[in-house]
Amino acid sequence: MNVRLLSDKILLGRVAAAQAATLIRRAVAARGAARILVATGGSQFEFLDALTQTREMPWEQVELFHLDEYVGLSPKHPASFCRYLRERFIDRTGIRRFHLLDGEADPERTRRSVGALLAAESVDVAFAGIGENGHLAFNDPPADFETEEPYLIVRLDEACRRQQVGEGWFSGIEAVPQRAISISVRQLLKAKAVLCCVPDSRKAEAVKRCLEGPISPAAPASILRTHPDATVYLDPLSAALLAAKPPVET
Repeated sequence: MNVRLLSDKILLGRVAAAQAATLIRRAVAARGAARILVATGGSQFEFLDALTQTREMPWEQVELFHLDEYVGLSPKHPASFCRYLRERFIDRTGIRRFHLLDGEADPERTRRSVGALLAAESVDVAFAGIGENGHLAFNDPPADFETEEPYLIVRLDEACRRQQVGEGWFSGIEAVPQRAISISVRQLLKAKAVLCCVPDSRKAEAVKRCLEGPISPAAPASILRTHPDATVYLDPLSAALLAAKPPVET
């Protein structure tokens, strides 16, 4: 796993977006299409802003899946990841091939149907983050490192739900759904490349556990260290607790 430390989260977003754009263009040049997995949440704002502003991208040849969605939440809700992706990615790029996770109608049917589409072909690049509790997508600790199911219905722990309140998506923890559809850990690791953007001080403890502690279901994102082509992008705040820091890129 490659760890890059950028001088601030704006630069982090730009550098990660440049790598993402290169990987997407390379896949389109080689196969005529690219398949991507897109993360959501506050930690992805700068990255997605930079990527959607990148010029001369072959978005019409890109197929999009996403990592997770709350069970029982309307796609119109401000915290809906379907809404997030439409507003922050799909509408900005004009991408036409996308598979959104409908957690409201029938989550079990959704996880099976979208999962079958996702597993049918390899994913060129997955975008991810690391949760305050170390989660990868909505795989809270202790995460399932074994299942081959593409998507799971998971129960969200209290730390995860409090993070959503802290980011401003919900008014209080009682409003945060207790379940979600999430890509499985093994399915995420099947992506040819993984780009993980993790800015801000609230992620510092999780970054230290996942990058310097044992590779364990108790620190789900630690599994990224086993991937042959994973890059974690940090800023000085998220890297503050690391014992061994990479040089700062400016």
